[in-house]
Amino acid sequence: MSQNKRQRLRQQLRAGECIIAPGVYDCLSARIAEQAGFDAVMVSGAGVAASALGVPDLGLLTFSESLAVTRAIVNTTSAGVIADCDTGYGSPLNVHRTVREFEQAGVAALFIEDQVSPKKCGHFVGKDVISPLEMGQKIRAAVDARRDQDLLLIARTDARAIEGPEAALRRARSYVAAGADAIFIEAPLTRQELADNVVALADLGVPLMANMAEGGKTPLLPGNELAALGYGIVTFPGALQKTALWAMEQLAASMRSTSGVAEFFPDRMMSLDQRSTLLGLRTFQELDDRYANSAQSGIE
Repeated sequence: MSQNKRQRLRQQLRAGECIIAPGVYDCLSARIAEQAGFDAVMVSGAGVAASALGVPDLGLLTFSESLAVTRAIVNTTSAGVIADCDTGYGSPLNVHRTVREFEQAGVAALFIEDQVSPKKCGHFVGKDVISPLEMGQKIRAAVDARRDQDLLLIARTDARAIEGPEAALRRARSYVAAGADAIFIEAPLTRQELADNVVALADLGVPLMANMAEGGKTPLLPGNELAALGYGIVTFPGALQKTALWAMEQLAASMRSTSGVAEFFPDRMMSLDQRSTLLGLRTFQELDDRYANSAQSGIE
């Protein structure tokens, strides 16, 4: 199944399709994305840090915590999962293990970045990056670790904010030379820069990923416009979570002031039946009935 997801992602990219992948942070958000018809989702490190730990994206989420959430999401959805692996969680040796473990967990793609550890959100100030040489070593470790050649290895650079756009492009070229299958330049500042990056790297023949971080440094463009510019993967990392947070904040304030939820139900709340359907209640009931009937018929 995981291999089929990887092959599907690769085939879509080879066909020139633009993959729109909303950011998810738990199994529920992954199911919502799948229900909406998305073929791929991106596990947002920032989203998982916020949901699982209640902390900002400052490199506090550990390898094991990220892996556990990502594995659960993979097992929840038929969509291809793009994993956020931060800096690879250490040295090239750590990257080697990271790729092996996340591949075994069933992800269709993953990306590692060139920030100094502990990393920060790509749209925060105060970041720093490792040398292109060190990042090249990490990419080579990732390539060596990969068992399934359909697993898409995406190299992310945060150098644009520190060294400028030209340096980010030079790093992108060196990362492809080291073996990266796709490039993710974080935090371009303008639409023109987004377009220029595609043109500048077109000769490499690899897909580019655009990250539409809501409220971040990059202007928010719709997926179809980014596809027209030539991007192969577009992610909206925080949209689902930020919208859910806003709705929960509104409801909590209403509950605190009126001690009830009547004004939210049913128009602004998923019903019990809808949530049960989303979670696959009927499948579990059918399994329960099947096992109960087997026991009654004397099958051991």
